[in-house]
Amino acid sequence: MTREMLRVALEAVGQGRVVPYLGPGVAALGGALAAPAAPAALSARIEAEVRVPRRAQGNLWAAAQFVETRRFRATLEAMVVKAFAAPTGPNPIHDWLAAVRPPMVVDAWYDAGLVRRFRQGAPDWGLVQGVSRNGEWAEIWHRAYDAADALCPAADPGWRSLLYKPHGMAVPGHSLLVSDSDYVEVLTEIDIQSPIPEEVQNRRTGRGFLFLGCRFDDQLLRTYARQIAKRSARGHVAVIEGPLTRMERLFLEELAIERIDLPLEAVVEELKASGAHAA
Repeated sequence: MTREMLRVALEAVGQGRVVPYLGPGVAALGGALAAPAAPAALSARIEAEVRVPRRAQGNLWAAAQFVETRRFRATLEAMVVKAFAAPTGPNPIHDWLAAVRPPMVVDAWYDAGLVRRFRQGAPDWGLVQGVSRNGEWAEIWHRAYDAADALCPAADPGWRSLLYKPHGMAVPGHSLLVSDSDYVEVLTEIDIQSPIPEEVQNRRTGRGFLFLGCRFDDQLLRTYARQIAKRSARGHVAVIEGPLTRMERLFLEELAIERIDLPLEAVVEELKASGAHAA
């Protein structure tokens, strides 16, 4: 039954009826040199370079805030970009999404693997990403880019696919949100949807979400997922293997997310079995 649920959910993504929502776990499919595949893993990279207080250890947002406060913002951004700079191998979920080109993909991690994969195809897509307010004088929440990485006034409704990276992207020349202070104003406004791009709000309407590579054991990640999925259709599905925390169980119940207790590798196997990875 779980395999059948997974097959149906993947087919719905290919048909444009469901929005794939990618978490850090998807980055791990890129091979041995893949980028950090969890907030705790990125925090460990930061802590390997800067000794942070015990209260901040293992907490990405707090560790990043400590570095930003003690070593300045430029140092923090350089560390995060460095953590995601290593080349990665082929990622089967990225390959599949670049082939089927759904109307929208939410990529809730810092790596640029999906963006690079889309750039290998037709330029009929664009990117909108969250922007840190650090050093900004204007009231800005996000920026949009076309397939050639040229800055646009806003996401284009005519794009066949929209890649939405709410936390930004760890690439030189792009912004990212990672420290506690980055999220203060965003979390103040996110309930009224100000930080959510208009085109993202448009494209989620009438569609459910398929969560892949996500865990919801962190309040900030739950808040983002809740607000991005706000006013979307019912029928959400999440592929999450193993025991859930109490807060994860409550979150899935709150959003009526149907859980598939399988590893992410089962998604790859299903894509291969259906031939979707070579679409």
